[in-house]
Amino acid sequence: MDPFLLIMLALLAVVLFVLPARQRKAMQARAQALQEALEIGSPVMTTSGMHGTVAALGETTLDLEIAPGVVVTFARQAILEIRKPAGAVETPGDEPPGAGGSRPADDAL
Repeated sequence: MDPFLLIMLALLAVVLFVLPARQRKAMQARAQALQEALEIGSPVMTTSGMHGTVAALGETTLDLEIAPGVVVTFARQAILEIRKPAGAVETPGDEPPGAGGSRPADDAL
């Protein structure tokens, strides 16, 4: 068999099997870190885009308060991210590009 063909097959195996496995492992590690960081009072967003505050934590579920006195139960895996509290102070580097500053029309008023 041609050595070049063997090298190409080995590279193909790496690309098709090893790299996706590493990406899955990294995603699982991020998901595990998110689950461990959940605590009562944390503002979160679900995968469906619902925002709420963690009211209670269970083994596989959590309760979100989505309005004062309105609590719903979600699977823990439905939590996409932990949000910053509404009154959190942002540092100048936290703003996305183009989000900061005032617009010229605002200055004219």
